[in-house]
Amino acid sequence: MAHVQDRGPPSAAAIAIGTAIVAGLTGYFLGQASSIGLFGKSSTRAPAARLSRGHHSQAKPDEAETESEDDDDADDDDSDVQDLGELQTFPGNSEECKLVLVVRSDLGMTKGKIAAQCSHATLACYKMLVRADPSHPVLKRWERLGQAKVALKIDSEEDMLMLQAQAISLGLCAQVIHDAGRTQIASGSATVLGIGPAPKSKINEVTGHLKLL
Repeated sequence: MAHVQDRGPPSAAAIAIGTAIVAGLTGYFLGQASSIGLFGKSSTRAPAARLSRGHHSQAKPDEAETESEDDDDADDDDSDVQDLGELQTFPGNSEECKLVLVVRSDLGMTKGKIAAQCSHATLACYKMLVRADPSHPVLKRWERLGQAKVALKIDSEEDMLMLQAQAISLGLCAQVIHDAGRTQIASGSATVLGIGPAPKSKINEVTGHLKLL
C-alpha cells in the first residue's frame, strides 16, 4: 500500500489566494448576469436624471441676483389701463394703421429698459382697445396688416403729457407707462407714451414732428 504523507492544514497564503479566486469568479459571473438583465433593469440612472432636472429648474445664486437686478416692471396692470376719452373708429378710413411709441430721451434709459417699457406701452394700448371693443375695426386692421410700430423720442415728461392730451382729443388711444422704480429710474416716472393703433394720418397729426428713436 502506498504511503500517503500528511501535509497538514493549508497555509494562510494558500487560503488568501483561494479566497481571491473565488471572489473574482463570483464578481465576474454576477456582472455577466446583470448585463444580460437577469436581475431586472438598473435604477442607478434615475437619481442622475432627477438631479439634472433640478439643476435646470433652479437658478444659481448669481443668476438669481442678476435676474432680480434686470427685472423690469411697470405700473401697467389692468387697473392702470385707463379709458381716457372716447375712442374713434374712423369710419371710411381704409389706410394702414400703426402704433407709435414715444420714448423719453431725458431719462437715460438703457436699450433693454426702453425695450421693456415699449412692450408695456404696446400691451396697454392693445388692452384698452380690446376692452372698448374686442372686434374694434381699427385694431383688427392693425393686426391683419402686420402690427406696425414706430419708436420716436421726446425730451421731457411735460411734452409727453401734452401729446397724450392732443391724441385723446382726436379720439386716439393714448397710454402713458409709469415705471415701478425697481431698476434704473425713480418710481412713478413716465417713460413711454403709446398712441394707437390708428390710421397713420391721424397719428401723424400728433407725432409727425418727432424724430425716430
